[in-house]
Amino acid sequence: MEKIAIVGAGLIGRAWAMVFARAGHEVVMFDAAPGAVDKALGLIGAGLNESREFGLISEKAETVLERIRAASSLSDALKDADYVQENTSENLEIKRGVFAQMDAAAGPDCILASSTSTIETSRFAEGLPGRHRCLVAHPVNPPHVVPIVELSPAPFTSPEVVERARSLHERVGQVPITVRREVEGFILNRLQAALLNEAWRLVKEDYVSVEDLDKTIRDGLGLRWAFMGPFETIDLNAPGGVVDYAARYGPKLQGMMQDVHYEPWDEALIARVEAERRQLMAQSGHGKREAWRDRRLMALIAHKREMTKDEGHR
Repeated sequence: MEKIAIVGAGLIGRAWAMVFARAGHEVVMFDAAPGAVDKALGLIGAGLNESREFGLISEKAETVLERIRAASSLSDALKDADYVQENTSENLEIKRGVFAQMDAAAGPDCILASSTSTIETSRFAEGLPGRHRCLVAHPVNPPHVVPIVELSPAPFTSPEVVERARSLHERVGQVPITVRREVEGFILNRLQAALLNEAWRLVKEDYVSVEDLDKTIRDGLGLRWAFMGPFETIDLNAPGGVVDYAARYGPKLQGMMQDVHYEPWDEALIARVEAERRQLMAQSGHGKREAWRDRRLMALIAHKREMTKDEGHR
């Protein structure tokens, strides 16, 4: 089993530690902030107990937690590591500095991956001697529950490194996809941006309330999208499949969007959406609702696993 190093012990780092440890890997965590890893280990224990409650792990939480230890330094964390998942601040200069340190400390065959959601690999790894073993492995929060991982290499990243990373993520139960060419925001965030920009516009121009917009996704599109993507959706929505759907609805769908121009989300619009959301949920309830979200996601993942098992495919 590969040895995994986690650099950065915040929310995403903790979740990654659970992902790899529950799959049987030795995990070493490092964070430059004093006490951060010790705090993380306590939260990881609670998260593993919750995962077991929903049947997402079969071992006792204590057994999984024993595979995770704190490192005294970055070099200690990376010693003999086969794969590193970096989770530091979403800041280009910080990423460059951390990757330079990791490239110097890690063994020659160790893969260096970043959890960044906005910075392409070529921007932080360009000048490194070991740039060929660097890539982005962008998760969705929280990655120990939501399994998608976007692997986004730079043009200089070795194809063998991408394949090794993809194989590792598949083996630990994640669902990796490969971003074939670097693009800002990768794939998930670009899809999310398209939906969010239209959602904000529809609210701004008073076509719909914030609550009803959310209902449209939650009780409409989101139900299908929990089990299939947009291309499978349209394939099943027309008797003749994709070609039939494109002929029936393509021109209309393209036409309704061709004159749309998206303005920045201005202060008045943000205040309006914020006010409507606070009517539905006080800010003091944010943490409780976040925990509710994660538990709902765990239940959904458990259901999907059971369905996949019955169907014999993903």
